[in-house]
Amino acid sequence: MSMQIGHQMVAPGKVVVTLSGRLMMGPASEQIVTLVEELLRQGDRLVVFDLSAVTGIDSTGIGRFISSFNKLAAAGGEMRMAGATGHIFESFHVSLLDTVFPFYGSVEEALRA
Repeated sequence: MSMQIGHQMVAPGKVVVTLSGRLMMGPASEQIVTLVEELLRQGDRLVVFDLSAVTGIDSTGIGRFISSFNKLAAAGGEMRMAGATGHIFESFHVSLLDTVFPFYGSVEEALRA
């Protein structure tokens, strides 16, 4: 299944980005960074990535989140990760990125934090 991306503003300045499928090397995963840049231009500063429907990720996919994190941090924004389980969460854990990006069990928890 190829990567699908969608987003929804849930409060002023707060956006949930929903991802599904495989976040791999290629033009599809570039949409993640492009969307974050667009959200920043619109004034959004809190981005929650919903990873609950992600079925695979490679180092390029992880790199898209690193780039997004850096762009958000430089703009005074914040990035939160929600719903990552199993091998998806493990991919972030082995690289210690789970100590850089805050992870939450659900989008609701991430928005409340």
